[in-house]
This record gives sequence, C-alpha cells and structure tokens, in this order.
Amino acid sequence: MASDFFLTQIGGYSLVLGMIALSLMLLAGYGGMVSLAQITVAGAAGYVVAIFGENNSGVYGFGWPWWIYGPLAIMIASLMSALIGWIAVRTEGIYTIMITLAVATACFYFAQQNYALFNGFPGYNGLRAPDVFGLYWRDPVPFYYLCLANAVVAYIAVLYGARSTFGLTLQAIRDNPRRMRAIGFNVTAHKVFAWWLAGLIAGAAGILLVWFNGRISPGTIAVGPSINILVIAIIGGLRHPIGPFIGAVIVTLMQTFAIDIIGAERFNTLIGLVFLLIVFVSPDGILGLWERLKPQAGRDDWRSFKKAANKAEKKGRNA
Repeated sequence: MASDFFLTQIGGYSLVLGMIALSLMLLAGYGGMVSLAQITVAGAAGYVVAIFGENNSGVYGFGWPWWIYGPLAIMIASLMSALIGWIAVRTEGIYTIMITLAVATACFYFAQQNYALFNGFPGYNGLRAPDVFGLYWRDPVPFYYLCLANAVVAYIAVLYGARSTFGLTLQAIRDNPRRMRAIGFNVTAHKVFAWWLAGLIAGAAGILLVWFNGRISPGTIAVGPSINILVIAIIGGLRHPIGPFIGAVIVTLMQTFAIDIIGAERFNTLIGLVFLLIVFVSPDGILGLWERLKPQAGRDDWRSFKKAANKAEKKGRNA
C-alpha cells in the first residue's frame, strides 16, 4: 500500500501538472502553437474556486457548492483560453510564444496589484476541497483517485480527439496552414477551438491544483511556473499524450528529492541541465528516445537470434 506522501505529493501532484502540460501538448504537438499561458488558464479556474468556493477562515469566499463553482471555473478558464488563442493564432512561431508570455505576465501583475478581487500579493489561503457523501476529497486516497480519473479522461479525450476529423484537420493545419486555407478550411476557427479544448483540460487541473495546495496567489501563475510547464511537456515529449505525464513525474520527483541533496538555490540549474541533456539527446523528449531505442533493441534481438540459428545450423552440419 503506497504511503499518503507518495499518493498525494508524488502521484496526485504529478497528475495535476501532467494535465496542465497535456493542454500545452495538445496545442504544441497537434497544432504547432507553443503557449506559455497554460498555468495562467489553470490559475483562472483556481481563482474562481477561491472566490466562489469554500474556505476555512470564513473571511472570503461565497461558499458555493462544488457542482456550481466547478463547472463555472472550467467555463471561465476555457473562455479565457479561447480569447488568448484568438489573439495568438494571428501569429506563428516565436511570436506566438511571446504573445502568450506577455498575456501570462500581464495576468500575473494584474492579480498581484488587484486587492478587491484577487486579494493582491497574499492571494487566498485556507481553501478547502469539498466533502461528497462524507468523503473529503483532499484526503490522500480520494484526492489521488480523483486526479487519476480526471487525468485518464483528459488523456483519452486528447488521444482519440487527435484521430478524429477535427484532430487530423488540426495536424494538417499545423503542417501546411496555407494549403488548408486554400482548399476551404477555416484555419482560425480550428486553432481557436483547439485553444478552447486546451482550456477545458487546464481549467480542470487548476481546480485540483487549488485543492492540493489549499491556496492560490499570483506566484501560482508567475512566469516561473509557466516555464516549468513547458519544460515538463518537452522533457516528456510533445508527440504523444502520455509524454506530459512522464515529464511531470520526473520533475516532481526531482523537486521532492533533489532539493534536499543540492539545495533549493541550485535546483533550477539542475532542471536546466536535465532539460538541455534530454533535448540534445532526443528533441522529442523521453518518449521519443524510448521510441528510437525500442526498434534498435528489436533489431539487436533479431541479429542475436539469427547468429544463434546460424551457429546451431553449423553445429548440426558438423555433427
């Protein structure tokens, strides 16, 4: 039986980060649109939970039930993502990254300086997950399985969505947008819809992130966490929906154990070195490296089998 620490701090947290990175993978891997605003979208859902949900202090929060503020948070996050996408799809490449970075930075400073709505720099503390049928969703086991269920749904949605008509069209737009526009496809609408879908995933993860931390502040949506999501997605791989979850597990394990060994001040240096090493060895991340090594291992096994068969045949002839 896994300990509560590993269930929550490693398992649950990795799944939450993996979902946010999955929303980035959907945009970058299938749409060719790299976003640095996914943690901002998740944070928008988190602030909705903080403002309208329950808290332990009673100082703020409307105390609405989860089945009202949960869908509201996801809806606002998806609409915000679609709005960011509507702005960003008019650019390509590095300009898309810069626009999303500008949006993320603007949202960070807006939340930090707005005390009336976002409670400024301190943010909201003492936030609590709901009790459903006497089960507290922040307890280690319920929280882990709640995160797992959401991650599985998001993973399956992206996996099979990529094989749908929309997903195949989006990938064709990624490869040659001019040709797709010339044959009559609405390129902008497909891209904005992809942003909206990514917002649904990031919004659901944002709710879980707030329940996990019990708080949210502008630091949650700062530039550093935005870059961390990009690092997670790239380390795991952007070519398959499982990649972001692999990257999330690696980064979470490093955050949990490496800091005690090398110190918090050197942790970002370690992450940077690991990131550079993986990108240098395999631009497609850990998953890409595995896919390259697997056929090679198969070829080596086949060569070994042929050698053994030839040796056996020679021995049979000599006998």
